[in-house]
Amino acid sequence: MRKDPDFMLPVTKNRLPSYTFKIPRGHMNHPKQTAIVTGAAQGIGRRTAELLSENGYAVALVDLRPSTGVSAALREKGRAVLDFQGDISDEATVIECAAKVEREWGHIDLLVNNAGISCISPAEETSVQQFRRVLEINLTAPFILAKTFGPKMIARGKGSIVNVASIAGLVGIADRTAYNASKHGLIGLTRTLAAEWGARGVRVNAVCPGWVKTEMDAADQSSGGYTDDDIIRRVPMARFAAPADIAEAILFLADGNRSGFVNGHTLVVDGGWTSDGSWESLRLRHRP
Repeated sequence: MRKDPDFMLPVTKNRLPSYTFKIPRGHMNHPKQTAIVTGAAQGIGRRTAELLSENGYAVALVDLRPSTGVSAALREKGRAVLDFQGDISDEATVIECAAKVEREWGHIDLLVNNAGISCISPAEETSVQQFRRVLEINLTAPFILAKTFGPKMIARGKGSIVNVASIAGLVGIADRTAYNASKHGLIGLTRTLAAEWGARGVRVNAVCPGWVKTEMDAADQSSGGYTDDDIIRRVPMARFAAPADIAEAILFLADGNRSGFVNGHTLVVDGGWTSDGSWESLRLRHRP
């Protein structure tokens, strides 16, 4: 059974992790468009933060790991960026983050719930602690963030929330009980919030990536559960997704001019994985 480093964190009922919040002076205090991206230190989150910044958003980076490298690179380009480090499954941490972002920028237009962890093990070997920790980060934290920022968006009559789910939220994948449950739940949360908040100006959608070449993929492959070839042979487009593929989908759902009537949708970005019911020899027969 693989043990994810995130599971080594102590889990207590009254956990209040330490965090830092860095506000660079000299940047615009009230930018036109603002966004919060969780899990922004690497992978999909990092590329999403970069792409949003390139498209005029002031971006708050939130991660359990330091995201100073990302924020420094954006500041060098003259972009407005805030840097927050803390455990988003802790409500007090999220509330403090929201208060400081509001003091600096006044409002948030976009929340991207991207942070997530995996746990690869058969169901009978997955501990209750592991299961709970995955749900805390992948499902409870997005709820806390939506509950914190959603009412502020409702008060302004506008806003967008994009949850990064997974094709594991649409189909079952063996040895990923906790992860599958969390992503199925995140899609359910997305649809429910869309139903409740759509008429009040807040759109809530989800992106469902297939396998993406990120640091998480490298860590998961290190357990020996699958190889690059396993994924490439299964995907009709015969490649992994890149973080940019997912970031572009997030940008589309965030932009009210492009997706203003899209609400409660799960945008699948999987290269055709969930559309292809072919067996392997038939699938490969159609490859160049």
